[in-house]
Amino acid sequence: EKTGGFWTDQLNNKDQIAAYHKMAGEIWIQTGGQIDGFVQMVGTAASLRGTGEALRRRNKQVRIVAVEPSESPVLSGGQPGSHKIDGVGAGFVVPLWQESIADQIEQVSTAEAAAMAIRLAREEGLFAGTSTGGNVIAALRLAEQLGP
Repeated sequence: EKTGGFWTDQLNNKDQIAAYHKMAGEIWIQTGGQIDGFVQMVGTAASLRGTGEALRRRNKQVRIVAVEPSESPVLSGGQPGSHKIDGVGAGFVVPLWQESIADQIEQVSTAEAAAMAIRLAREEGLFAGTSTGGNVIAALRLAEQLGP
């Protein structure tokens, strides 16, 4: 039956990975190639995979960090669980996930992600959601590991 709609099938659609290859190029240009790490909360895994692959082609030493809710750490081999970080942590290993792209998997709790989202709004004027809060938490942790 025709409905006039189009289903993108985000969990299985590999076309989106190529779009993130392009985004990595933009990141590379905007940072002047001065990028030591990239973190991304995992929803479909396309953004982590596409951006990570393309950055790694430019710099084999760049650290790629997957981020997942600590309440549902399935990428780390844990059990699925309930969390409130929107758009990520499906509770199962998503089809586009490729373990080899990530140098590490960082876990961030809903409480940490929500607190950072509030902090970003109050201190930086950035009105972002909990997944952004989780990304910032993981980025700060990675920055501590990498050093100046």
